[in-house]
Amino acid sequence: MEYRYTPSDRVCSQEMIIELEGDIVKNVTIVGGCAGNTVGVSNLIQGMRIDEAIQRLKGIPCGFRGTSCPDQLAIALEEAKSKLLGEK
Repeated sequence: MEYRYTPSDRVCSQEMIIELEGDIVKNVTIVGGCAGNTVGVSNLIQGMRIDEAIQRLKGIPCGFRGTSCPDQLAIALEEAKSKLLGEK
């Protein structure tokens, strides 16, 4: 299942495309942002259970912004979980 998310304008990334296989993160593509960081985070959570990925990424700040690309990815994963897996 694929889920697309538009991050907050307080971060550099422009879109997050999440592919789930059940409750497993199969693939994440982040458009925009710092390529090394976004590709690294995407690769690190590949194959991880969605709840573990959310727990590890949620709340990570980026300077004064109050959020970050990893934090926005956690929010996207929460939405994907709710919409695609029917969980809250």
